[in-house]
Amino acid sequence: MIALKRKTTIASLAFLVIASLHIVGILFNLKLAFISKPFIITSLVVVYLLSVKKANFWFVSALFFSFWGDVLLLFKEQFFVFGLASFLLAHVLYIKITIAFFKKISLQKIAIACLPFAVFLFLFLNLIKENLGEFKIPVIVYGVVISVFGVVSLLNYMHQKRTANTWLLLGTILFILSDSLIAINKFYSPKEYYQLCIMLTYIVAQYLICKAMIAKDDFQQ
Repeated sequence: MIALKRKTTIASLAFLVIASLHIVGILFNLKLAFISKPFIITSLVVVYLLSVKKANFWFVSALFFSFWGDVLLLFKEQFFVFGLASFLLAHVLYIKITIAFFKKISLQKIAIACLPFAVFLFLFLNLIKENLGEFKIPVIVYGVVISVFGVVSLLNYMHQKRTANTWLLLGTILFILSDSLIAINKFYSPKEYYQLCIMLTYIVAQYLICKAMIAKDDFQQ
């Protein structure tokens, strides 16, 4: 037990170091950022697998698609749509996982949860629609999917206001923010500092979702 905790601590530190190196790379050394990016999710998978008694297959699969999304977006000029597709699949799996956490929800709660994300999606798509071009359909589909992820995460929190559900909701919101910044950077107003904001929100989002999944595993034991 002590040995396992030690391994988990080492894996968590490795994740923190890799994430920190990536952020430093974005600021000062793009080659370091390029090399370190694929290892962010890889190290997070190790943290998760060492922290749970029974791994959730769908969550590991979501991290798998997130990994490929990270890799493909390293070559975003050539593989942007493929990277988008990988993260789309990751979000679909996150939705599947989250829905399984709660049972019956009233139509009133569903309407309440849908409202903020529907408004956000409408305003956001209206902001970038003029520059989408051939990406219009993929971006709209992606926007709908991440909004649904937001809705089910909020419903899960409304169902049971546990710490794990708070982490999941915060992680979801940060993930949506990260994806939104990617779209703004590509289709609306490119800024150098967006890449830093994108990766900071993304890393924290994935960590919080992972932390929620670990807490869910502990609760179910």
